[in-house]
Amino acid sequence: MLILKPSCECCDRDVPPDSADARICSFECTFCAACAESRLNGICPNCGGNLVARPIRPAALLAKFPASAERVFKPEGCAA
Repeated sequence: MLILKPSCECCDRDVPPDSADARICSFECTFCAACAESRLNGICPNCGGNLVARPIRPAALLAKFPASAERVFKPEGCAA
């Protein structure tokens, strides 16, 4: 099950679990669409994998399977 990180690792912008703006790699590194497209060119700076739209967990299941509250912020790896 995806952990649904709450923020972009590059700019620290919120990407809530219902956001269509979140992008992830296969290791679940999480970025907002703006950083993924403009700064990272669709490539994860941590693993080199591609960034894809993160699935949205249905709201009814968030109570039983909540999103992560742990923020990861590593702007040094996201230089333009």
